[in-house]
Amino acid sequence: MTDGISLALGATVCYGLADWVYKRAAAGGVAAHQFLLLQAFFFAPGILLYGLVTGTLALGVPFAWGMTAGALIFIALYNFARSLASGAVSVVAPIFRLSFAITAALALWLLDEPLTRWKLAGLAAALVSVWLLLAGGPSLAKSGAPQLRVPLLRVLLATLAMAVVSLIYKLAALAGGSPATVLAGQASTFFPLAALFALHRERGFHPPPGAWRYGAAAALLLLTGLIMLIMGLARGEASVLVPVAQMSFVVTSVLGFIFLREPLTLAKALGLAFAVAALACLAGS
Repeated sequence: MTDGISLALGATVCYGLADWVYKRAAAGGVAAHQFLLLQAFFFAPGILLYGLVTGTLALGVPFAWGMTAGALIFIALYNFARSLASGAVSVVAPIFRLSFAITAALALWLLDEPLTRWKLAGLAAALVSVWLLLAGGPSLAKSGAPQLRVPLLRVLLATLAMAVVSLIYKLAALAGGSPATVLAGQASTFFPLAALFALHRERGFHPPPGAWRYGAAAALLLLTGLIMLIMGLARGEASVLVPVAQMSFVVTSVLGFIFLREPLTLAKALGLAFAVAALACLAGS
């Protein structure tokens, strides 16, 4: 079994639950710029506290990698949150998590990670899973209406940005960066960007009642998931661990079926089955 796979599976659950919180916040009327700042309010002190308690916080090249990731992840999460406001979570989340395919390709190309038969089978099954989940749900692009095209473009931009972020995490881990160092660097860029953007949009900051709980929950879940993923990347291959972590759309889709009564079609059921097969292949690679 690939080194770090258990950590990546833990990140899978955390990411899936975080995507669910994003959807609930969007449905509750929390604007994307408000949500990201609320999340940053809890994420930044959380990672600093983690770094101080563990004694693993330091400056250097990994911190700089984290700062770069912070700018890109702001672009990714903002556009992801905006797309969820008008798109089904069982459709938008799989597109967003499709970033694993781009990250895996970059890792195979730039880091010379081996392409084994099990890894190829796992990546292929994951891509089929995403395709089936999209085919079995409402299409964001099947209508020419601008209100449907815009969410699709936003989630595609978010997907590309997140793919690069995941590769940066691997590069930072290769440079000897601890999760605390990388994520503190990320927070040092993300927090000011989120604050400036929110203040510019509202000429102040006026989140709706109850919005703080969404920000706190998302921050805790993402912080836990990212720490687990970066710890895993220090041990294993990005072309395996990132796809496993990004299969979190399975968790989010199941929650959408159960709690939002999003229809469970045959295509979606097959998509979830292929997702499980992909996890098994990647874990065994």
